Formats: sequence, C-alpha cells, structure tokens
Amino acid sequence: MANTNANGTTAPASIQAYLDALKVCLKGQPPALILDALADAEEYLRAEHAQSPEEGEAQLLARVVETYGSPQEVAQEYIAMEQAVGPFPSRDDEAPARSSWPGVFGVLVDPQAYGALIYMLLSLATGVFYFTWAVTGSTLSLVLSIFIFGIPLALAFVYSVRVISWVEGRVVEALLGVRMPRRQPTQEEGGTIGQRIKRVLADGRTWGSLIYMLLQLPLGIIYFVLAVTLGAASGGVIASSFYELGTGQNVARVDGFPELDALLNTPHGLVLAVVVGMIGVLFTLHLARVIGFIHGKIAEALLVRA
Repeated sequence: MANTNANGTTAPASIQAYLDALKVCLKGQPPALILDALADAEEYLRAEHAQSPEEGEAQLLARVVETYGSPQEVAQEYIAMEQAVGPFPSRDDEAPARSSWPGVFGVLVDPQAYGALIYMLLSLATGVFYFTWAVTGSTLSLVLSIFIFGIPLALAFVYSVRVISWVEGRVVEALLGVRMPRRQPTQEEGGTIGQRIKRVLADGRTWGSLIYMLLQLPLGIIYFVLAVTLGAASGGVIASSFYELGTGQNVARVDGFPELDALLNTPHGLVLAVVVGMIGVLFTLHLARVIGFIHGKIAEALLVRA
C-alpha cells in the first residue's frame, strides 16, 4: 500500500518499489545512467533504513521522499545532469559531439578519434590480462569448488570480474566517449553462501563481463595490429619524405620496384608521397573512430545491465 506525502504525491511502499518506479521514470535513458541512479538511490535509502531499523519502509519513504525526492523528481534531476555534462561535451548543448561525425579533415582535431586510437594501442595489453584472468579464475573456481575453501574463492573471483568490468567501463567512457556506469552497482548483502552463489550466477553482469574479457584478446590483437601497422606506415612515409626533401639523402625507397622508386625520389614524387601519407593518417583516424564506436556498443551490451 502506498503513502501520500506532504506534496500530495504518492510515495512507494517499499525501497524496491521506489527503485522500480525510478527505473520506469528513466526508461529510454542510457543503461549506464539508469544503473548509476538506481545505485545511488538504493545506497541512500538502505543507509537511511539502517539508521532507523525500527521504522517501516513505507514510513521511511514517506519521510525521506521529502528531502531526497520522488522517483519522478530524481529521474528528472539525473536526466538534466546527463544533458549538462557528458563524455566529450560539445559547445552546442542541443547536438552532443558524440552524436555527430567529423568531416574528412575534422577528424584531425577530433578528440574521440585520438581517444579511440589510444584505446586500440592499449587493447592488446588489457586483452592479454583480461583473458588470462578470466580463464585462470574460471578454471580454478570450477576445479576448487568441490572443496569448501573453493566456494569463497569462486565468489571472490566473480567480484573481481565485476571490479575489472567497472574499471574497463571507465576507460571506455574516457577514451571512446560511451556512457558507462560511473559507480559500481550495489551488491545485495545477506543470505547463506548458497543463496549468494545463486544470486551471482543469476546476475547477467557476471556472464556479460566474462564474455567481454574473453573477447578482448582477439579484438585487442586486431585493434593493435591495425593501429600500429597503419599508423607506422603513414607516419613513416611522411617523415621519410620530409627528411629526404630537407637533406637530399635517399631514405624513401620502394624495394623491388625500381621504376616506382625512381619516381618517388624526385621532388614531385616526394610531395606526392607526403600527400599519400596524410591520406593514410586520415584513414587511420577515421577507422579508429569507427572501431571506437563499434567497440563502445559491444562494451555497453556486455558490461551494462540495467
């Protein structure tokens, strides 16, 4: 049964009802925003209830809603904050930068393109670590689960996966501009070991994070090879051409193609090589932005469960 507060609005009868109502009010918003709002609300309400355990949840909510706000008010506040501040904000509030694509040359000054390129270079190292951690932890958890001490170890591994997925989400938001959870979701406490294991196994965040960690290795290899190969090739062509134009030393070569090599080592050929190198740079940055967009969607699908 719901209570009516001093403002004439109906207060939910339980904390869970409040959270459900807040989730409904945030429908259509980024899943990460919904997770943050729910986590903040649940933490606040649980803390208030812990301070007054003798007070029923209905009475608690009728009192707390006056200061914290109704689900509708809280949802509006979070939506307003999200529109005001977000990853890679633009000067035009009505057209966030992350929703627009830069022009052919605009990518040269696009922070998302460079952020995605940095992410591609880092992805091999993170992919190796994630894959190793996921495979080793899963194997040990399964093997040792037959022993009593193996169950707490398995739970610790699952929680470590959630922490890693949250950290990865922060990296994804910082470099790729995709809205990810900015705080870890609250964990339901209490219950027996068996009940906690059931909650963990039934939580989609567990499996989504593990799948993401396993995928990061093959994806990281692809990202790293593309970034290094295209970046080094384009930069090498530009640097060697400028060096030869300035010093006259023959450093720009095309081995195995004497006719092309002779054409290249002329002023016009070197200028053309610089143009080709710049096209390669533009292509690399645009490709990095495409990969960043695609990987952001992958991360959002696997790491965010609203």
